[in-house]
Amino acid sequence: MQSLSLAPSHRSSNRMIQCGLLCVMLASVASCTSNPYTHRSQFIMVPQSYENQMGEQAYDQLFKNPKVVMSKDPREIEPVERVAKRIIEAAKHSKYAERAKHFDWEVTVIKDDKTKNAFALPGGKIAVYTGIFPMAKNEAGLAAILGHEVTHALARHGAERMSQGMVAQFGLTAASVALQTQGISPPINQLAMQALGLGTKVGVLLPFSRKHESEADEVGLLMAAQAGYDPREAVRIWQRMMRASKGQPPEFMSTHPANQTRIADLEKWMPQAMAIYNQVPKAPVANLPPISPPTSQMDSPP
Repeated sequence: MQSLSLAPSHRSSNRMIQCGLLCVMLASVASCTSNPYTHRSQFIMVPQSYENQMGEQAYDQLFKNPKVVMSKDPREIEPVERVAKRIIEAAKHSKYAERAKHFDWEVTVIKDDKTKNAFALPGGKIAVYTGIFPMAKNEAGLAAILGHEVTHALARHGAERMSQGMVAQFGLTAASVALQTQGISPPINQLAMQALGLGTKVGVLLPFSRKHESEADEVGLLMAAQAGYDPREAVRIWQRMMRASKGQPPEFMSTHPANQTRIADLEKWMPQAMAIYNQVPKAPVANLPPISPPTSQMDSPP
């Protein structure tokens, strides 16, 4: 008896069906929510527990790197912990209160004067590089930075980006199958997929990341104000960032809004932040310790 085999078109059709079924299965476990501050719709396919677990693993992995050194200087540690404590307390009274109360918060200062950065991972792990001190300048500036980073974690921006990446990958796979079904030669297929991949990156993933950054700027500004820090310091930070940064890519090719865009947006949101700031007890503010040697290298906060 002659064995049966699927023709190439049938195999391609089956692959398309499999891709479609996989997308349906993943969509069935996804949640559609909205940000409680901006009311932006969010599509998330990653469970909160898994996201927090990834945050824990990333944090642990970071400190297994022998090049990563935790600061032991109280002059660097104490102001970071002081500001982080107030930001975390503000988060626990924010519209993210329930999530913030279930995070296992931890704060670390990394001794690295060349890296101008800070981050907050899902689950509440916070790290501040000493290289960000000149940009923050004082504790109010650091509060604006930590408010921004904590908002990323509380708003589940990481899970959202992962979900968007998964959907984009499925779309590229389905497009590849469709091109093969039409009998397009492999070299042309490859070029088409490269173009489609670039279009997906610029058209979907990068703007989506810029939305996250703007959202973290807006909510982080309110968070810092609620913690008792002058929100106007956020504008001064980005003015310093703008002076320090060189060769910034065009905004449409960047995951971050241009510095001028951020400053204009912060000034637009400032009346609401000031209204909050004027009604809460003011936090004590001191200048952050100087770092040595000074560097001109610029790393934008995530």
